[in-house]
Amino acid sequence: MIQRRPFLSLLLSAWLPAWAAAADPRRVIFLQPLGKALPEADVALVKAALSVFYDMDVRVAPRLGLPKAAYYSPRRRYRAEKLLSFLEKRAPADAYRVLGITAVDISTTKKPYKDWGVLGLANVDGSSCVMSSFRCKRKAKNAEHARQRFGKVAVHEIGHTFGLSHCPNRGCLMEDAKGSVLTSDREYDLCADCRQKLIRRGYSLASGDPPWPKPSA
Repeated sequence: MIQRRPFLSLLLSAWLPAWAAAADPRRVIFLQPLGKALPEADVALVKAALSVFYDMDVRVAPRLGLPKAAYYSPRRRYRAEKLLSFLEKRAPADAYRVLGITAVDISTTKKPYKDWGVLGLANVDGSSCVMSSFRCKRKAKNAEHARQRFGKVAVHEIGHTFGLSHCPNRGCLMEDAKGSVLTSDREYDLCADCRQKLIRRGYSLASGDPPWPKPSA
């Protein structure tokens, strides 16, 4: 899921990133594990997925506890937008992007719902994003299947921070989940349109096979 930044910021980002991203020496994506429940195997899969798609240095920061201020007790969830604020304040000095990863359920406001559960949340062209493995487990065949879904969500949310909106192409990793993790099961790669958008914005793409199987036709 995405949050929209102010119109002026989006307008400027339409022409700035083509040179600004390439000139920025801090091309590091930091993974920030939040809470004790997230398995190390999930962290490793997310790191591998991002390294396959984006030509950047992916590092794992020391695990942090979940901030109490982000907890929404009526639904026993953590508010994603508050987690974004938490991550931005604690971002390493050399971080280009920070991705918070957790196993607890997260949510945000999506009209007409005051508290809407989400897989992840990011600002377009923002410095941080956050995602949860909680909903990746729904109707999953096993733990590895849920973990692969989690990796796909990571590529999706970081893609938003690089300026990508939801993609209309069925099967693209930037496709809008529309509230369901099941759409990820037909996804495998970024489509050619999204790849070209990233290249035009000055981002280098990595090469390699994604750490999940190709969906059956």
